[in-house]
Amino acid sequence: HLSPHMFGGFKCPVCSKFVPSDEMDLHLVMCLTKPRITYNEDVLSKDAGECAICLEELQQGDTIARLPCLCIYHKGCIDEWFEVNRSCPEHPSD
Repeated sequence: HLSPHMFGGFKCPVCSKFVPSDEMDLHLVMCLTKPRITYNEDVLSKDAGECAICLEELQQGDTIARLPCLCIYHKGCIDEWFEVNRSCPEHPSD
């Protein structure tokens, strides 16, 4: 088992990216202060294909989250996703 410290970096506890030691402070500040995306909660009125997080079908009656980019996911899936990420799973640069 190799420690990431041997390579002069660390795994960010916020976004899980590997960051060089000399960028650690700046990265953590950016990661911790970057606002989390907000979403609109809704109940699906018709089936809407697949949730890209869990790969299960989005079905009529499911509670979903609609992001500003208009992607939709199960609300529970995106809530878990946002515990470790702060962007849309399909549009990470937004």
